[in-house]
Amino acid sequence: MFQKNMELQLQIEDMSVNGEGIGKSDGVTFFVKDTVIGDQVLVKVIKMKKRYGYARLLKVISPSSYRVEPLCEYWRQCGGCQIQALDYMQQLHYKEEKVRNNLRRIGGFSIADTEKKEQGILFHPIIGMEKPFFYRNKAQFPIGMDKNGKIITGFYAARSHNIIASRNCYLGVEINEKILNLVIAFMERYQITAYDERTGKGLVRHILIRFGFVTEEIMVCLVVNGNSLPHAKLLIEELKKINGMTSIVLNVNQKNTNVILGEEMINLWGQNYITDYIGEVKYQISPLSFYQVNPVQTKRLYETVLNYAGLTGKETVWDLYCGIGTISIFLAQRAKQVYGVEVVVPAIADARNNAKINGIENVEFFVGKAEEVLPAFYEEYTRGTQKFVKDIELPANTEDVRSQIEIADKGAAKERNMLQPDVVVVDPPRKGCDEKCLETIVKVSPARVVYVSCDPATLARDLKYLCEKGYEVREVQPVDMFPQTVHVETVCLLSKLHSDQHIEVELQMDELDLTAAESKATYEEIKDYVLEHSGLKVSSLYIAQVKEKCGIIERVNYNLPKSENSRQPKCPPEKEVAIREALEYFRMI
Repeated sequence: MFQKNMELQLQIEDMSVNGEGIGKSDGVTFFVKDTVIGDQVLVKVIKMKKRYGYARLLKVISPSSYRVEPLCEYWRQCGGCQIQALDYMQQLHYKEEKVRNNLRRIGGFSIADTEKKEQGILFHPIIGMEKPFFYRNKAQFPIGMDKNGKIITGFYAARSHNIIASRNCYLGVEINEKILNLVIAFMERYQITAYDERTGKGLVRHILIRFGFVTEEIMVCLVVNGNSLPHAKLLIEELKKINGMTSIVLNVNQKNTNVILGEEMINLWGQNYITDYIGEVKYQISPLSFYQVNPVQTKRLYETVLNYAGLTGKETVWDLYCGIGTISIFLAQRAKQVYGVEVVVPAIADARNNAKINGIENVEFFVGKAEEVLPAFYEEYTRGTQKFVKDIELPANTEDVRSQIEIADKGAAKERNMLQPDVVVVDPPRKGCDEKCLETIVKVSPARVVYVSCDPATLARDLKYLCEKGYEVREVQPVDMFPQTVHVETVCLLSKLHSDQHIEVELQMDELDLTAAESKATYEEIKDYVLEHSGLKVSSLYIAQVKEKCGIIERVNYNLPKSENSRQPKCPPEKEVAIREALEYFRMI
């Protein structure tokens, strides 16, 4: 019925997890970027699938009452602000519903509703911002050339590396534009080239700017495809005139990669870090440091974590995926002892230094993967040894743990404290917690788990796992860390259930005829996940091929052709990537 390039009118009734408007025509769902709930629009079909399609906005026939005029003229082209045209209060409602729907659909949880007298998780209204612009303390601007050979900077267009030329971003601090003007003028004056991703030639790749909201200290980091910057002293003299300029550094990245920062740092002037505060805690932030980009909301987020942790000064806390120790040090103000774990070595160095400059002695940090370090501790303690890691073989990337444990060995009492943490805090990346990490949390059995998440889908998945293993979700607090975007941060409190009751369930053996990996998700669930997250439709055959590559045994051999002479289609690379992401999401690989 519907074909590419057809024009039709739609009423936008909902919004997808990626911020696209959703409308229906003759029972077919269409996803339309740059529309908001309530819009009546004219669109052109750009792609059709069997049960849904994608369309491009041509004209807003009747704007929604929720539609506002975006501040930025490039908001549609730029990939940064997906929902800037949506009224901010409605943005908050959209994000609340995003978290709620994932908890219900993926986690199977009920949400308490006092008006309807429905029991369930206590879900607090999202914490929004009074001023939802100019909130980012960090910005990374790619440098390139336009078709006329002029140096440009700005942000990448959505799903591409095409630079939208703009030096004024309404999410970043206002001083960014002045710094960009100085650097670009300097490059033009001395004919310093911009990096070209296609050829691998050119010098300046990115300009990274960090700003301390409390201290007003500024860092400028130039990412270069070389070991030096010609006429650097002249640029330094210009940048030094800006009030608050504290650090000017070069980052060397000569690899043909999409990764922005390289590993080598060259200090050009001033310190190689800036400082800032979250509450009363001071942090030193280097170019490579992970530090929350919205300091106003970060304080509210951490206060929620501290509240949920319920600390009285007697508790032992483990902070997994601790980064530069921001949460660990925040918690150490009220805990008896805090232990942080992070796989990135420079981050742990920053964490230890941040604890030192704040005079906090009741926190220790370990290098390694959370899913490896915590089990290593647990296994050693369950052996009943009196000495830390006497002969345990620690996993790769955790060399630093052995020396730290030996230093920390102050007796059996401390061993018991570390074995039985009162609180475990997790703040994992977007993919969520590794299942082995979750398994160990269940084993060490803390009374409370505080989960900080940047992805409601993986959050719901992990909460479901923990609740199947003896925990209960008590409270949920969304926090709008990224206004004008579809992203939302969430803090959850889980508590340990204590029950002597049990039930017996009889299962027939034929119900158990599946592998552990297969039990994670059905083919239809994998297809649905791929469709929702990548827009690709995949067949059972393609899923079976990828599962076979990953070593997952199939009970039905979908890989066999129907006849000996038939040619079997192979899974395209882009669909293989999407299927692997689904298998990782369902923890099948």
